[in-house]
Amino acid sequence: MRTLTKEMQNQITPASAVKLLKDGNQRFVNNLKMNRNLLQQVNETSESQHPFAVIVSCMDSRTSAELIFDQGLGDVFSIRIAGNVVNEDILGSAEFGCKVVGAKVIVVLGHTGCGAIKGAIANVDLGHLHFITHKVQRCIPALKTKYPNASENDMCSHVTKENILLGVSDLKSRSSILEDMEYKGEIKIVGALYDISTGVVEFLDS
Repeated sequence: MRTLTKEMQNQITPASAVKLLKDGNQRFVNNLKMNRNLLQQVNETSESQHPFAVIVSCMDSRTSAELIFDQGLGDVFSIRIAGNVVNEDILGSAEFGCKVVGAKVIVVLGHTGCGAIKGAIANVDLGHLHFITHKVQRCIPALKTKYPNASENDMCSHVTKENILLGVSDLKSRSSILEDMEYKGEIKIVGALYDISTGVVEFLDS
């Protein structure tokens, strides 16, 4: 697998960037890892980098974006934060990745069994953790009204998906740079859900 160059990055469209991630996840699920010379990629990326994707994912130890999507060095910007929430630092990082470096897609990647989601539902307030849980909790009242009889597991699933879509919305509504780039068709901003029990990533409709 060749290391991405600027010319190769320029040829990737937002739609083909999503397909590259979907194809990579298929390889991961089927244990068909792409053959890469990582030491060669270290040398080839030592002077510059040209990733095609920005992935905002949870810090959970089971959700490494490079592994889940079978990508090599220099392929993706990986931004990790508990609960895959979006704050000012995440916005700035995503703007840098797309506007400055040229990435074509931003993926907000949540996952099943997320501790931050469970903590938000349980209203856990510990130290600085509330900065994360409060962002997740924005969607909980409406979901409890919509699903008044939902089990604990079902509510966790509902909140997980809605939190992903909140992240997508935050990227679009809080960054005029990203909003403009998506409007012009230069990037896509999408949500996705990783199943920690199967390894499968499901891309979500906004």
